Amino acid sequence: MPALRKEPNLTERSVPHAPPPPLTSPGLSFPGATAVTMLEVYDWIAPDGLRGGSAHVHLASTEGYVVLAGHGRLQTLGARGYAESELHPGDCLWFTPGIIHRLVNQGGLRLLVIMANAGLPEAGDAVLTFPPEILADPAAYARAATLPANGALEDGARRRRDLAIEGYLALRDQFAERGPAALEGFFAAAVRLVAGRVPQWRQRWQAGAFAASAATGRQLDQLADGDAGYLAAGVLRQIARPAGPAGYGMCGLLTRYDPATSVTSR
Repeated sequence: MPALRKEPNLTERSVPHAPPPPLTSPGLSFPGATAVTMLEVYDWIAPDGLRGGSAHVHLASTEGYVVLAGHGRLQTLGARGYAESELHPGDCLWFTPGIIHRLVNQGGLRLLVIMANAGLPEAGDAVLTFPPEILADPAAYARAATLPANGALEDGARRRRDLAIEGYLALRDQFAERGPAALEGFFAAAVRLVAGRVPQWRQRWQAGAFAASAATGRQLDQLADGDAGYLAAGVLRQIARPAGPAGYGMCGLLTRYDPATSVTSR
C-alpha cells in the first residue's frame, strides 16, 4: 500500500493573517500576476572581456526568458554548480531563487523576460554580486546599486555592471575551490540586505500572485457548482507599446509593460 503523502505544516508566517484583497477586475494583472519586459542585453565589454549584463540573484521570484533575437549565453551559479546555456531565437528557460545569473551578449541578444510575483523584483528582490565589503555595508550597497540622478545613466549602469562582475568572478573562482560552501557568505549577506523589506513584499504577494491564485480557486468552486455567472465578467485588456525610452536595468535596456496602464478593449 503506498504511503500517504504528508501535507506540509503551514505556519502563520507562510499564510496571510487575513484574506487577500479581491481582484476588482479579472484583467488587472498579467496571467498569474507575472511581469513582462522586453530586454535588449547590454553589449558593453565587461572586465573579463565578455559583453553583457550584471550578475545578480533573486531571493523570492522565479525568472524566465524567451529568446526573441540574436544569440548569447546564460551563465548560472548555484549550489548545484556552474553552468552555461546557449541562447538562440525560440529558446525558453527559467531559473528559481538562489541561482546567480549573468547574460552574455554574442550579437543582438533580445529577450522577453517573464518574472514571477510582479512587484517584488521592482521592489528590490534582486541582489547584485558586488564584492563582500560592499555587500556587508547597506549604505555602500545602495550607493553602488543606485544609478545617478544627474543624467549620466549609462556611465552609472556600466560602473554598476563592472562592480557586479568583479564580485561574481571572484565568487565563481571560490566555488571552483570550495564548492557550495563558497556561496554561503554571499547568500547570508543578500538576506541581511533585504530582510527589512519582507513585510512590504508580503503585502505585494498577497495582493498579486496570491490573490490571482485565490481567484482561480473561487472560479473552480463556481464551476464545481455549475455556476457560470463569473464568465459574464470576462474582459479583454490591452497595453500599448511604451512610448518612453528604455530604462537601464541590471542586464540591459528594459521596456516594461505596466498592466496599470492597460485599457479595456472589449
